[in-house]
Amino acid sequence: MPINYYILLSVALFSIGIVGVLTRRNAIIIFMCIEIMLNAVNLLLVAFSKMHHLRALVADRATTVGTDAQLFVFFIMVVAAAEVTVGLAIIVMLYRNIHSVDINFLNRLKH
Repeated sequence: MPINYYILLSVALFSIGIVGVLTRRNAIIIFMCIEIMLNAVNLLLVAFSKMHHLRALVADRATTVGTDAQLFVFFIMVVAAAEVTVGLAIIVMLYRNIHSVDINFLNRLKH
C-alpha cells in the first residue's frame, strides 16, 4: 500500500481531533480527541518506519534501520495511557464537585 494513503488517513484523523478539541466543551470528548491526534501521529511514525525499513532491507538483509520509530510509538502509547489516567481522575473529581464535565465550569474554580 502506498505511503500516501497512510498520510491522508493520518491527516484526516488529526484534523478530526483538532476540530473536536476546539469545538467541544465536554472534557471526556476532548480527551478522546487528543487520543485520536496521538494515534494519528503514531500511524505516521509506523508508516514511515516501515517504508524506511523496507528500503534499507533491499540493500542489507540484516539491517535494523527504521525500527526506532516503532519504539517511539510504544513510548507515546505509554505516556498517553498515563495522561488518560490522570485526566480521568481530574474529570471524576470535577464531576464530584460540580456535577458536570463541562470545561466552562473550570473558569469558576479560579475565584
